[in-house]
Amino acid sequence: MDYLKLFRVEPGSSVRLNKIDPDFKDKHEDKESAELEIVKQNQKIHDLQYLMYAENRRSLLICLQAMDAAGKDGTINHVFAAMNAQGARVRSFKTPSHEEAAHDFLWRIHNATPAKGEVVIFNRSHYEDVLVVRVHKLVPKEVWSERYDLINDFERNLVENGTHILKFFLHISLDEQLRRFKQRLDDPARHWKITDADYTERRLWPEYQNAYEDALEKTSTKHAPWFVIPANRKWFRNLAVSRIVTGTLESLDMKFPEPVVNIDEIRRQYHAAEEAAAASAP
Repeated sequence: MDYLKLFRVEPGSSVRLNKIDPDFKDKHEDKESAELEIVKQNQKIHDLQYLMYAENRRSLLICLQAMDAAGKDGTINHVFAAMNAQGARVRSFKTPSHEEAAHDFLWRIHNATPAKGEVVIFNRSHYEDVLVVRVHKLVPKEVWSERYDLINDFERNLVENGTHILKFFLHISLDEQLRRFKQRLDDPARHWKITDADYTERRLWPEYQNAYEDALEKTSTKHAPWFVIPANRKWFRNLAVSRIVTGTLESLDMKFPEPVVNIDEIRRQYHAAEEAAAASAP
């Protein structure tokens, strides 16, 4: 099954999140049945990211958005841990600082986008400015509603300058979110994740779903597509995201750059050094 097509939000299409099953697991019955494929995909991600870093001609930006407890951190830990930290980084976006708030909403985002050869994962992103800002009425509708076009233009500019963009909405159910909140309460190692906003934001679930649907509809483009990933099962979420990332990177037909030195001459010097070492050995 082609996950690049199955979960992609086609440009101009209508999105109704309550019609998308967050429990979807494809042919796999459980984590064990998917584990071998997850390992295989992670190895591909490792190799392809290394190739992107070596080629140094383009970059990849991955945006992760979700309701609280949907698994943004888990996705990063399980899918992108396979990448070499030398060419990959994660950037989180929280409440804007005083300096950031003094600029336009994309100012802090542009500064965090990947350089050539890099993979950057946004844990939340510029989409907070048409989600949280909208739901909490932090700016008037006439302000946030103009931002969809600004975002599309911003992403198009990145693509035209060699950055490929993948955007993932990790889709969980209201019941699954409550179950994960309980896990945080029951596990002292997860207490640090609990915030006062967990349950207050939960009461705004319908408003957030509407905001996400509009964002997905208005900003899923050919050059910067959105993917709605069924995320009630963490292992399937990881599998789906990894397959989409590997499929995208494979489609780029990347090549290792030509060497900048004379390989035959370097090989000759190596053999000469090897012979000298052998001759001087006791």
